[in-house]
Amino acid sequence: MRAIVLLNQGAGASNSQPKQDIQHTISESLKKSGIDATIQAVAGDKLEDAARNAATSGVEAVIAGGGDGTISTVAAALLGRDIPLGILPLGTLNHFAKDLGIPLTIPEAVAVIAAGHQVRLDVAQVNDRVFINNSSLGIYPRVVLDRDQQQSRFGWGKWTAMTIAMFRGLRRFPLVEVRLETGAESVIRQTPMVFVGNNVYQIDLLSIGKRDCLDKGELSLYLANVQSRWGLFKLTMRALVGRLRQSRDFESLSLQECWINSKRHLLHVSTDGEVIELKPPLHYRSLKQALPVFAPQLKQPDA
Repeated sequence: MRAIVLLNQGAGASNSQPKQDIQHTISESLKKSGIDATIQAVAGDKLEDAARNAATSGVEAVIAGGGDGTISTVAAALLGRDIPLGILPLGTLNHFAKDLGIPLTIPEAVAVIAAGHQVRLDVAQVNDRVFINNSSLGIYPRVVLDRDQQQSRFGWGKWTAMTIAMFRGLRRFPLVEVRLETGAESVIRQTPMVFVGNNVYQIDLLSIGKRDCLDKGELSLYLANVQSRWGLFKLTMRALVGRLRQSRDFESLSLQECWINSKRHLLHVSTDGEVIELKPPLHYRSLKQALPVFAPQLKQPDA
């Protein structure tokens, strides 16, 4: 198998280990697995161009090394091409890899790619932006922007900056008024957060943010049911301690596409943790089984 590995220089794991060590581990694991690969260490702002070039280079696979944002960027470049995506989960959270059952160590993740088993998975899209996990508007994009500004200005760590940004967001309590159109109905809501997931997320007492399926062609949409700072604070605390309950805390829908409109000229929208500005209406849709991905082969139950 001939492949290109796109390694995000700013990925979470790369910040805790020397880049040379990570590249060496990847290189050795690929060689042992019989994969003929070229490794390209790419800055985050150059990743989109590198992914497009890799998708047209004639290789048999493109392997993304990084977090969910990296995987999402490379996946977008591969849509419409019959080139499978390999995943090396080197980010901080690695939600997509975890939901897919991909091991979090480099040798084991490479072994999944070398085994060659492919599945076709859904991706989702808001306007022309692809995402593999989720997208949101309201308080979360504001918190991410504040976090990034603090990291840039003060040099704080990601989690320190995120905690401070979260409490600042709670104090400001931004509400967004949206008109949600599904084709069958149109509703208006004021909410601090709209969350749109690629397939259905489980939100209950024991599990927050896990998906059991990635190929049903569904979007899961959640609107937070709070109208005050105190209500949002309680919702945040329940999330932190794993006590969210879908029926109490969110209004939810499962659909294939929807439109979200707003009176605002521009909306801050997060897609897989990256914040962009989009002009409403926002058109969300599921692209069913549009992405071939190397994944572990499920064991068949014993007869």
